Amino acid sequence: MGRLFGTDGVRGVANADLTAELALGLSVAAAHVLAEAGTFEGHRPVAVVGRDPRASGEFLEAAVVAGLASAGVDVLRVGVLPTPAVAYLTGALGADLGVMLSASHNPMPDNGIKFFARGGHKLADELEDRIERTYRAHSSGEPWDRPTGGGVGRVTDYDEGFDKYVAHLVGVLPNRLDGLKIVIDGAHGAAARVSPEAFARAGAEVITIGTEPDGLNINDGCGSTHLAKLRAAVVEHGADLGVAHDGDADRCLAVDHTGNEVDGDQILAVLALGMREAGTLRQNTVVATVMSNLGFKLALERAGIALVQTAVGDRYVLEEMKAHGFALGGEQSGHVIVLDHATTGDGTLTGLMLAARVAATGRPLAELAGVMERLPQILINVPDVDKSRVATSPELATAVGEAERELGATGRVLLRPSGTEPLVRVMVEAADIEQARAVAERLADAVKTALG
Repeated sequence: MGRLFGTDGVRGVANADLTAELALGLSVAAAHVLAEAGTFEGHRPVAVVGRDPRASGEFLEAAVVAGLASAGVDVLRVGVLPTPAVAYLTGALGADLGVMLSASHNPMPDNGIKFFARGGHKLADELEDRIERTYRAHSSGEPWDRPTGGGVGRVTDYDEGFDKYVAHLVGVLPNRLDGLKIVIDGAHGAAARVSPEAFARAGAEVITIGTEPDGLNINDGCGSTHLAKLRAAVVEHGADLGVAHDGDADRCLAVDHTGNEVDGDQILAVLALGMREAGTLRQNTVVATVMSNLGFKLALERAGIALVQTAVGDRYVLEEMKAHGFALGGEQSGHVIVLDHATTGDGTLTGLMLAARVAATGRPLAELAGVMERLPQILINVPDVDKSRVATSPELATAVGEAERELGATGRVLLRPSGTEPLVRVMVEAADIEQARAVAERLADAVKTALG
């Protein structure tokens, strides 16, 4: 049986892979493991529980709340709020853990469970493994130690969470957004209320799309994975920029006034320059993954800003930031972490800070994002191969070496095994898109031959 926890919690098709029984059992296990780790010593434990608007979140929330309360944990139920809001409230309220029910940008039938430790931090792999082992042991018949009477947890609806989180977002901005017209695409997800409210309180004129969740329409043709509607709305309304979130609003992509996309790399570049100017870019360094566009690296080099790269996944970016005290990091997909103000990627905060930079400079987003030129990037997925041999195949090493010599300093090659599927991802960047495509196709053939 494979590991339940993936790179971002436990996910699956709700009521098929991710059942109410699994949600309840994992929640009880999480309470017991964190208690054993000393998290709950000396006081009655408290958990913050939130969700995105998916229909399945209703029964999964009930299961999680029941599991926590049955283990003696008091529950603050915050309702539909973004993942970073649950992380923030876990820390701000001094809770011992947080639980978010969401499958992020995945389609509506999916859902997921993500746990946060005290302070609103993601759990280390070791704690996830302990939760899973505990869950499996008790699923096999080992009895739980269950409190009774006054020892069971109490459940409270914490309606103040919305205002507390929005006030935090607006309060950390370096300047207001007065005079800006901004279109927000909430992906019919967890940011449908939060993001428009935060931008409006910060002074922007707000136009909304994708902000009418019905439990079934999350990420459906909208949000950060489908930018066409946002592009059209920005141009139609003559807006200064547009902001798009995913289902749980831990990421943000943007659109400039002409309708062109501004991706996570460009957002990071804009924020990095602004933070350096303000003296908040600690160690003059940005953290990103190996999937960042080469144009991003070149732009930082020109600006005299250092770049540290990690494996793919915002959790690895965050680990590097925390280990070395860096202030800014993120991914091309729009997960941006501003560690002074958030413990995880926060799409609403990212959009607000990007808009604040536009307002402060008086320059259009298109001009600010022009600090970096995105080099053409071709990505090919090669399925049904032995991905475990990517790093050890001499044939692939030879093919990669030939490709790198051909591309020189203006190109880049990356081969990496997928973390969730039986395939290898081939990524090639070059100054010329036709050259990038030709090299990528040649390497994809080499992967099939060497690993097939």
